[in-house]
Amino acid sequence: MDKILVFDIWGDYGHFKKIYTTTSPLTYSIPTRTSLTGLIGAIAGLGKDSYLSYSSKEKEKIAVSLNNQVKKVRIAENLIKTSGGFGDMNNIKNRTQVRFELLKDPSFRVYFTHSDKELFTKVKTLLSEHKCIYTPCLGLSELIANFKYIGEFDYELNKSGDVTDIKTAIPESRIINVNFQQDLEYISEKQPLEMDEDRCVTEYDNVIFERRAKPVSASVTEYCKLSNGDNIVFL
Repeated sequence: MDKILVFDIWGDYGHFKKIYTTTSPLTYSIPTRTSLTGLIGAIAGLGKDSYLSYSSKEKEKIAVSLNNQVKKVRIAENLIKTSGGFGDMNNIKNRTQVRFELLKDPSFRVYFTHSDKELFTKVKTLLSEHKCIYTPCLGLSELIANFKYIGEFDYELNKSGDVTDIKTAIPESRIINVNFQQDLEYISEKQPLEMDEDRCVTEYDNVIFERRAKPVSASVTEYCKLSNGDNIVFL
């Protein structure tokens, strides 16, 4: 069986900017796969450019689920113009107030495995010792995150197509059918899933999950069953 690392990450606020928003930034409800590759790269100490060479879907498998229900707030922030040098902070005259949409009390469970066993072992050691090389954050550098190692588990691939409860967000391209339930609240967001080394997005997909962190009953082309009982789909 293959091995997968599981850890939780959370903070007071989070912001994963939707690609089509500019002057009033909106946030995705869960971190995108591209955000998670950067977060794991920060924990492992990979540089902003070098981590992308490790993050292809052929090498790195990632899934994510909610621990808390999705809550969003809007907070005004004063942005200042810092280009060209400004000397004393009191002399800055160019300011713009922007309302940011933020996730409130976000908490996520991340599932991670990698074909590079040396990198996999390094991430496992750092997580288990509650250490990181660079500070992890939830989308923006100001939104510092905490994390907790849950464990290393065996997993095996299942391609039966049977209906099962999926704990993680599910890419629409993997879905055969969703067993929608009236008492659940479903969210679908179009997210970037992969970037090349030039930071150009090469793949998008709609991802589906339940707003209050409930599993989604669905038939999918393939899912992974973990030894702890979780059924997950990689992004």
